Amino acid sequence: MYKLFLIILVVVCLLPFYGECKQKTENKPNVVFILVDDLGWTDLGYNGSIYHETPNIDKLASEGMIFTDAYAACPVCSPSRAAIVSGKYPARLNLTDYIPGNRHWGPHKDQKLASHPFKLQLDLEEYTIAEALKDAGYKTMFAGKWHVGEEEQYYPQYQGFDINIGGNKTGHPAGGYFSPYKNPQLTDGYEGEYLTDRLTDEVIGFIKQNKSEPFFAYLSFYTVHLPMQGKPEKVKKYKEKLATMNYHGEEFSKEGNTWFKNHQNMPHYAAMVESMDENVGRLLAAINELGLIENTIVIFTSDNGGMATSNQTDNIPTSNLPLRAGKGYLYEGGIREPLLVRWPKHIDAGSSCSSPVTGTDFYPTIIDLAGINLPEQQQLDGVSLKPLLFKKPISERPVFWHYPHYSGGLGGRPSGAVRLGNYKLIEFYEDMHVELYDVKNDISEKNDLSEKYPDKTNELNALLHSWRKEVNAQMPFANPHYKK
Repeated sequence: MYKLFLIILVVVCLLPFYGECKQKTENKPNVVFILVDDLGWTDLGYNGSIYHETPNIDKLASEGMIFTDAYAACPVCSPSRAAIVSGKYPARLNLTDYIPGNRHWGPHKDQKLASHPFKLQLDLEEYTIAEALKDAGYKTMFAGKWHVGEEEQYYPQYQGFDINIGGNKTGHPAGGYFSPYKNPQLTDGYEGEYLTDRLTDEVIGFIKQNKSEPFFAYLSFYTVHLPMQGKPEKVKKYKEKLATMNYHGEEFSKEGNTWFKNHQNMPHYAAMVESMDENVGRLLAAINELGLIENTIVIFTSDNGGMATSNQTDNIPTSNLPLRAGKGYLYEGGIREPLLVRWPKHIDAGSSCSSPVTGTDFYPTIIDLAGINLPEQQQLDGVSLKPLLFKKPISERPVFWHYPHYSGGLGGRPSGAVRLGNYKLIEFYEDMHVELYDVKNDISEKNDLSEKYPDKTNELNALLHSWRKEVNAQMPFANPHYKK
């Protein structure tokens, strides 16, 4: 009897502490991170597209905060994705090009520079955002495109994700967007099943199973990356819509051997954008129906600019105008991204922020919003955007890029860049010439101000060089096979 009394006494004494611990866990916000592949800044209705239809994303934009000056950490996919997961600049990770890059066939004789060897994976020693959340009691899931490791040991399930659906080394769907998918990490669906639908189904199922505890769901759509494959009924819809469009001017312009698209007019691509939008809407509806809307942070963005250039005209998916160029470039079209963040009762609906932010900021922001303490030795290049989300300023800081590669048939050249305040400087590594733009007032980057403002040019160039040294950025070298 005495022992029973002691047991009851201990339980009664510990109940308040148990309740407090349980309350702390329950109060942690859920996080749904939605990443779209190759989605351009102007591919969405709220950002000016008149051809693509994105009512669900436009609604999401009205329900949270729009970041007007948000950037990817790199103009191509793998480095940008590594930065999101690690919170570090691609240059610091020495993962600076899409994996595997052109290392298998070497530099072309027309390319003045050759690329340094870069890593083909995000090292397991990196303490990822998924690992940090998992250690804090979150259930974690990855669904979709990973592309941050050539070998299976670097796949999502070894980087902090409890569940991996579809994530592997491939940068595009090996079997296309309709089942069978030819993806070892994703079982085939019914005949004709659409990949974008399937990945969303998987995430919704994960949320339903884990609705009673904090979760981190990372939905990384393969869409809208090539190949352009839309649902037939939607393709038909956009072909008919295209016939009613009244575009002015030429469809393409040309610089050197590269074509630049001036209109959004690809029915398959528009159909893919709409399917992606529908699935964002389905996911948000599920969160609402499960009663999780007020305790779920939703983040929506892209990994690099839309593919708007090519050395041929028959397969350019989109136009990023008024932004210059596209994927593979450090002009705005290659790195400026849509970014929406919604958290009802915390972030004002219909709000916007024009502070420059970048892909390395997601990690510290999510950790900050979740109230998680990181190990003291954990190094992050990004900053928490929590003050901006709550309409408080943060200190002005430079944002950097390092892309020492040629972007294949897209036309981009090895370069680095820095943005500070209104100004962005780009340095081109072939001859180290620089260009300076006031991207706040010249979003199309038409007016190079480097000669007009030499002091500003020198200031930003010195910042860029100092940063490259600090992160040990690897520079390209002279191509021994180059022929003028």
